[in-house]
Amino acid sequence: MGGYVEPSEDELRAIYADTTTIAVVGASANPGKPAHTVPAYLQDVGFRILPVNPRAEEILGVQAYPRLEDVPAPVDVVEVFRPAEEAPEIARSAVAIGAKTLWLQEGIVSEDAAAIARAGGLRVVMGRCMRATHRALFE
Repeated sequence: MGGYVEPSEDELRAIYADTTTIAVVGASANPGKPAHTVPAYLQDVGFRILPVNPRAEEILGVQAYPRLEDVPAPVDVVEVFRPAEEAPEIARSAVAIGAKTLWLQEGIVSEDAAAIARAGGLRVVMGRCMRATHRALFE
């Protein structure tokens, strides 16, 4: 994976420790999809979830926003449930809103997005499930 370096367990723990608010790009209202169950888990363990989905008004009992730039609160992690080809533009938006981490969910890998995010000062996690990683580290 080119310039991407998998974060260590300590780095992953630091990401969770530094995180209060997670903007979930591609969050789903469908309880059968990981884009619903993963943010639901993260919400249950205490993170503030802000769904980003232009086709939804509310997800997980929280107002959804059409674009990352529309989220009215500071964001620590931008969690991505969109195809890899959309990831570079999402990375640019994550940098623009001042996020700390870009997290591409399991199955999503984009060296371009990682490079954009790193150049903007963000930490990057790619191809890992944020729920499974949290469980492995803290349960």
